[in-house]
Amino acid sequence: MQIIKFITLALVSSVMVSCASLNGGSSSFDDSESPYVAEETTPKVKEEPQPKQKIVVKEEKVTVVDQANAEVFKYYVIIGSFRVLENAKNYKQQLLSEGFMPVLLENENGLFRVSIAAYNDEMPARNKIDNIRIKHQKYNDVWLLIRKA
Repeated sequence: MQIIKFITLALVSSVMVSCASLNGGSSSFDDSESPYVAEETTPKVKEEPQPKQKIVVKEEKVTVVDQANAEVFKYYVIIGSFRVLENAKNYKQQLLSEGFMPVLLENENGLFRVSIAAYNDEMPARNKIDNIRIKHQKYNDVWLLIRKA
């Protein structure tokens, strides 16, 4: 009978110790090593690079409208097109207030192109288009004009 009391007492003591560890007491293992303890870190989401938007390219004969003796380039970054010169001039003023340095061009069909950059090499022109699309999303329809000789 004493053996039964001793075993019962031992069982009750171990249950009490186990319960004490659940109430803020110490446990026999470090929680960080437990396979059942969830990490409390915010999962990192890998940002997928946005695919580059295709650059529209047109080849046209153009002349500079608003600058006498202006340097002629092979590649122009076009941000706007107008049938009416006055509208192109108004748009140019708006772009000037935004920090751009626009130049007006006229193509062989009488359309006025508003260029915000010009280059003699194609890659810098394409890079400028990418930069504009990133920095000024409202101008994501900017395109590349190649001047015909």
